[in-house]
Amino acid sequence: MAKTLPIPIRTSASDEPVSLSERAVDNLKFIRETMERSTHFTAVPGYGGVLMGVTAIAAAYIAHQQPSRGDWLVVWLTEAGLAFAIGLLAMWQKSKIAGSPLFSVPAKKFAMGFAAPLACGIVLTIGLWRFDHYDVMPAVWMLLYGAAVVNGGAFSVRVVPVMGWLFIAAGAVQFALPVGFGNILMGVSFGLLHMIFGAVIAKRYGG
Repeated sequence: MAKTLPIPIRTSASDEPVSLSERAVDNLKFIRETMERSTHFTAVPGYGGVLMGVTAIAAAYIAHQQPSRGDWLVVWLTEAGLAFAIGLLAMWQKSKIAGSPLFSVPAKKFAMGFAAPLACGIVLTIGLWRFDHYDVMPAVWMLLYGAAVVNGGAFSVRVVPVMGWLFIAAGAVQFALPVGFGNILMGVSFGLLHMIFGAVIAKRYGG
């Protein structure tokens, strides 16, 4: 009785098994990205930071033109409110595009890191205004904002704390310079630093 030979089955190139090393690399990449999203707040505004820098430079110029220190303070307080609104809106938009909830655990940690130094800044501003110490305000603002950025940046991408330390350095330098340099350093810190780091964040971390 003749033996029946098995019919050979041809496999196409698409049926070939995926390389084990390629699959391992893909899995590791997925795990790393998932862990980063779950432990870091990545919705830090990049383009929003650039816009905040532009408005700060404009505020520095306008504040320098004011005839009284009270008007000078109004300009910078207006800029602070505008920058806060820009940052909040930019974070909301970025988190929406990325599909990352704005009220996630990393986002809450980021916000809590910001909250205490900013609250201290508000209280100190009121106290300095009450005792007519306007000249100290720029240094205090840069120092406390830098501390807020460093604290919040501990739960964000790496470049954020670096920016915070540069703000702290600018505040320290302000104490060593004459009073007239306040607007200049405010423009350099809140203006140029926000623009530079905003551009870096937008390029590396998606807008």
